[in-house]
Amino acid sequence: MEELLSHTASRIALSASGIFFMTGLLTGTWKYLCIRQSQRSEAPHYVNTAHRAALMYAFAAQLLAVFAATSAFSDGVNTAAVIPPLLFFGIAIFHYINLGLTTESNNSIRDSADQKKDYQILNILAVAEIGGFSVLLLGFFIRIFG
Repeated sequence: MEELLSHTASRIALSASGIFFMTGLLTGTWKYLCIRQSQRSEAPHYVNTAHRAALMYAFAAQLLAVFAATSAFSDGVNTAAVIPPLLFFGIAIFHYINLGLTTESNNSIRDSADQKKDYQILNILAVAEIGGFSVLLLGFFIRIFG
């Protein structure tokens, strides 16, 4: 446990995990209230999505924390690798919450005012998330095999 708390990168990831998990719990309550108020006993699509994403990203952030704590790279490199995925996880959750509040769409890309911009953001998101984790995974493999 001390290993997780002794590195900036893993502390950031664990902090984000806590925030994402609490968001998951709160959006779960929101989902439940929507279900109770709905004649079909359903929550809006993006309320469900926000709830599930927040919970999923909470555990993904813990995984980032473990890989950051066990990486052979410096804490600075690991911190730089942890921040982009966490940032995009948070942006995604926030976006889903906003879409859940509007309940105007069940497909934000299809109903987008600017699909080209959305696709550019998704491309950046993929590079940031995969790139950040790739650094941590490489650092882990270097530590255990190097």
